[in-house]
Amino acid sequence: MKHKALWITLGVIVVLAMFFVGTYNGLAKSDENVNNKWAQVQTVYQRRADLIPNLVATVQGASNFEKSTLIAVTEARTKWLNAGTQTEKVQAANQLEGTLARLLVVAENYPELKSNANYLALQDELANTENKISVERQRYNDAVTAFNAKLRVFPSNMIGSMFGFEKRVYFESSAGAENAPQVAFT
Repeated sequence: MKHKALWITLGVIVVLAMFFVGTYNGLAKSDENVNNKWAQVQTVYQRRADLIPNLVATVQGASNFEKSTLIAVTEARTKWLNAGTQTEKVQAANQLEGTLARLLVVAENYPELKSNANYLALQDELANTENKISVERQRYNDAVTAFNAKLRVFPSNMIGSMFGFEKRVYFESSAGAENAPQVAFT
């Protein structure tokens, strides 16, 4: 009888340990998936940042082009490149999106640009990159949703808090991003 109770106790401990390890490993894998998705977002942002100098150089060739718009795009790109934290990257990316949108809207008023093959190719590349950014942001947010859901349900919420797993933030656009950029010619 004593041996039976010992085996039952040992069996319960082994099952609990396996459950504990499995839950921890599931949280760790989900956390790494979020990190991977964020890396993909950064990769497409870097692609955008790499296109900008070529776009700016092409646009600069247009006579009387608004220098302030080009400066704003260049400064926003630099801010993104120098951003350290994920939050800073998101804020800088949102600012860069706004300045790029303004640049493209302004460029529409320059016929010599609209007929420039280099500009058109860069504009297509930029549009393609923006689509990729949108897809990668959605994938990131999906991974965050799955991870955060694991952290909220019992008992993985207890195991997650014991090991310092924290809720991850969603990628959200900046306030006012739903509005088209306003361009005024003076």
